[in-house]
Amino acid sequence: MPLLSRLLLASLALLALPAQANWYLDNESSRLSFISTKNADISEVHRFLNLHGKVDPKGIAELEVELDSVSTGIPLRDERLRRQLFDVTQFPEAKITAQLDMRPINALAPGAQLELRLPLKVQMHGQSQSYRAELLATRLDDRRFQVVTLEPLVLHVEDFGLLPGLDSLRNVAGLSAIGYSVPVGAVLIFTAR
Repeated sequence: MPLLSRLLLASLALLALPAQANWYLDNESSRLSFISTKNADISEVHRFLNLHGKVDPKGIAELEVELDSVSTGIPLRDERLRRQLFDVTQFPEAKITAQLDMRPINALAPGAQLELRLPLKVQMHGQSQSYRAELLATRLDDRRFQVVTLEPLVLHVEDFGLLPGLDSLRNVAGLSAIGYSVPVGAVLIFTAR
């Protein structure tokens, strides 16, 4: 086979790699945050520091959230959330799964965007709930894309059996109320490997 033909085939193989590759979450560049409301009018933004995720070539997307990595800016509150609300010894992680059509995402030119409306499943505390998410995928370059929530995903604590833990937190903190609906937002960066 002539050298030029071999070089052309190698170049085409490299260009096709991202379309066939697994996409892995870049934890350092990604963020999953949530808003809590206490005493009816005080809202605060918190986040999880450790996320793991990937999208396989068939478009099966998985995001694992280490609940132990909750970060509110107050160590005592973080510890109470881990122990009393999330019960991380028994339920160490939350999992989000979705099925993506990777063809339009892979076809995006760098800088181009695509709105996605898709069903996803959230598993946490031994419970599973389905949601419809509004997301924006942006192709950053040949090997990276970003997915952000266009609208927060609103989780209800009672759907995940977290109401007793939340009431326990409310009592320990001496609060009159803690909101049962929790908006969640995400900025996720994936890299092809």
